[in-house]
Amino acid sequence: MMTMALAVLTVLLLGAMAGLFFAFSTSVIPGLDAIEPERAVAAMRSANRKILNPLFLPVFLAANVAPLVTGVLLLTQGRPSAGIAFLAAGGVYVVGAFVVTMAINVPMNNALEAGTGPAERLWADYSPGWQRWNVIRGLASLLALGVAAAGLLLW
Repeated sequence: MMTMALAVLTVLLLGAMAGLFFAFSTSVIPGLDAIEPERAVAAMRSANRKILNPLFLPVFLAANVAPLVTGVLLLTQGRPSAGIAFLAAGGVYVVGAFVVTMAINVPMNNALEAGTGPAERLWADYSPGWQRWNVIRGLASLLALGVAAAGLLLW
């Protein structure tokens, strides 16, 4: 019963992260690209500060651990196909979303926060690259979600 609850939680966590990245790619960044750079920089700086909250951080971090723990539990319970699927989902999320976030998007956010000079230049240097890597995070999260859902079916 605990393994099933963790498997469902894993799917929900990965879905939440895929949805967050999807929302940024399809509405937040395009919306900010459509307004004056000064306002876009200010809004993104605010969003980057506010996302570090007690709702987001546990989901972002648990999405790294839950699929891996679920996979190990399933392997130890004699469900190798499902276990491997959850381990694969965890690997895809960790590399494609977590590592990309920590290695690329967070440093870009920090550079935007510390940036000085014309807002046009700050936003032009930030938005296209940040969006490109955000799409990668979103696709990785969506793929991880699909693989975890397949793991449920294999179970």
